[in-house]
Amino acid sequence: MKTSTTFSILFWLKQSKAKNGEAPLYARITVNGQRAEISLKRKIKIANWNATKNRAKGTNQEARTINEYLNQVQKGIIQSKNELTLENKFITSQAIKSRYLKEDEQNHTLNDIIKYHNEDMVNKLRWGTQKNYYTTQKYISKFIKKCFNTTDIYLKQLDYNFILKFEKFLREYQPLDHQKKMGNNSVMKHIERFRKMITLSFKLEWIERDPFINFKSKFEKVERGYLTEIELETIEEKQFSIPRL
Repeated sequence: MKTSTTFSILFWLKQSKAKNGEAPLYARITVNGQRAEISLKRKIKIANWNATKNRAKGTNQEARTINEYLNQVQKGIIQSKNELTLENKFITSQAIKSRYLKEDEQNHTLNDIIKYHNEDMVNKLRWGTQKNYYTTQKYISKFIKKCFNTTDIYLKQLDYNFILKFEKFLREYQPLDHQKKMGNNSVMKHIERFRKMITLSFKLEWIERDPFINFKSKFEKVERGYLTEIELETIEEKQFSIPRL
């Protein structure tokens, strides 16, 4: 059974908050008798408001500016309702208000995808691989703290430049528990693990674009040698004083 929906927009002055002859402008959205109000962050002299036309009186510059703004708000509210309709969402005054103010958008953060990835990989990856991801996540936290002075960042803020800055941070980072900085391949491995997490967020549709699309990893080919039996015995008998080793 198809039900009808009544929908209206009203602009009005909240005279209970009037001061010095001015009152703040509000928009009222009504759907099937249910209301939602939006503060428009504008004030107008009560004497200059036409309550019948829901617009400012006159044709001076101030009146034209306010009326043009109200026209834009009206178009935005109608567009928000149309978007919800196309998405087959339940239409309410509060839903339209939330869409217009963009309060219904899910703004996932870097910590959100890290948490999701950690929970997802528990029974999929070996413990050694999981530890590597935890190390990468530690460096990500250090990076955003140093470069952005924050503990988290929205995924939609990530771009190609963010990746380049993270790479530079890794190359310049001086660990406290040993002397050498990271080699190229260690840096690239951290970047690749970071990339897998961001690719996951893209597949989950948490971001609209993949910031890694133009990034190419630069691994260096390394010829690995083999330890002799004597060398292996030496390692077995070695007493390490450094906890990390």
